[in-house]
Amino acid sequence: MVHYTRFVERGRVVFITHGAYARKIAVIVDIIDQNRVLIDGPCSGVPRRPVNIKRLHLTKFVMKIPVNCGTLGVEDNWRRQKIGELWKKSMWARKLEKKRIRAGLTDFQRFQVMVARKTRNRIISNYRMRKTTLQMIKNMRPKKKTA
Repeated sequence: MVHYTRFVERGRVVFITHGAYARKIAVIVDIIDQNRVLIDGPCSGVPRRPVNIKRLHLTKFVMKIPVNCGTLGVEDNWRRQKIGELWKKSMWARKLEKKRIRAGLTDFQRFQVMVARKTRNRIISNYRMRKTTLQMIKNMRPKKKTA
């Protein structure tokens, strides 16, 4: 049984999905009620503001921040704990970046990607076929009797 580990808590780094600050990260500074939290993202350009929890995705990162921490304190802890660098190294951020780059491709660039993928897959399948064929030939040879 897998236990859920990402809780809405003070210091949890969140990814904003909707609104003016969509696709940016911020940190939960305080919990207002069961539906809203106070977030702040001084290094990512998100001002301190209340946000509905439904507009947020919780990340695996948790900052250590004191109670009633101001924007300057959040920024200081953000830089000290290198949250921006950790986020950029995460698989989630890399997938988002890859998706953004792919969305900006022209028709010809998409064609080039398709041709490159076909070439790569052909090379891989030929290698696998050659490897299995050699294995079959090796197994078909009669074994020498030693007596």
